[in-house]
Amino acid sequence: MNGIICINKPEGFTSFDVIAKLRGIMKIRRLGHGGTLDPMATGVLPVYVGTATKACDIMPDSSKSYRASFELGRVTDTQDITGTVLSSSDMRVSRDSIEELLPGFTGKIMQIPPMYSAVQVNGQRLYDLARKGVEVERQPREIEVKSLTLADYDGESRRGVLEVSCGKGTYIRTLIHDIGEKLGCGGIMTELERTSSGGFTLTDCYTLAEVQAAADENRLEELILPIERVFGSLPRLRLNEVQTRMYRNGVKLDLNRINRIKQDKLRYSVYGCDGCFIGIAAADTERSELRAVKNFI
Repeated sequence: MNGIICINKPEGFTSFDVIAKLRGIMKIRRLGHGGTLDPMATGVLPVYVGTATKACDIMPDSSKSYRASFELGRVTDTQDITGTVLSSSDMRVSRDSIEELLPGFTGKIMQIPPMYSAVQVNGQRLYDLARKGVEVERQPREIEVKSLTLADYDGESRRGVLEVSCGKGTYIRTLIHDIGEKLGCGGIMTELERTSSGGFTLTDCYTLAEVQAAADENRLEELILPIERVFGSLPRLRLNEVQTRMYRNGVKLDLNRINRIKQDKLRYSVYGCDGCFIGIAAADTERSELRAVKNFI
């Protein structure tokens, strides 16, 4: 069994909890996930099955989108509703005040990872240090927030919803914390749903209960998406019979002898003469060679 199964992660589960649960349901050990979600978060968690786990570190689309609920007027040590309150404020905040700030949090910006995160500093996970009451200096990292919209806000309760589209490595609770800090009143994340990840959306997802039901009815294969779905954004190359045989044997192919090669593209999805997906290839235009990056068969 090889491919991708998208899970709508339930609240209270870590991403690893989902993997552990699926190993029990699917009776397979070789599983990996596409992007960690905090236990309080729900939503899209692509899980790679079998040989598809080789795609985890070469996905061309690392974009994600979220729907995040927030509350202004509080600061916690975890930057979300699960943490210990460090400060509070009665300051009133208008919708206009929030929307005026959002452009400054859009685009390529610097973000300091939260202490309660899996980021490593000197070989130690930040969350391990945080649980011991230790706070260390963290270096800001560049992230990209592609779009940031205030979808809902109530000035009386100071609660609202942000819709965020971003690149990998973005902490949404930190984004909310930083917005609250800029407003002068503080802010925490109260709920988080990932609505898309790596090109997959909630419509692609199944609950763990649905996966269990499919396993009980011996139809798990129906839930598995083909691995080539991950590489849909890459141009496709279809090899002839001779090229297919050579490529599968590790031979680098002459770019000048491959039909429909695009000299301005560096990576391709490669298909054999039978139309079956083989893997991902890189074009070396200086040497005029096509070489395998990773094969999935």
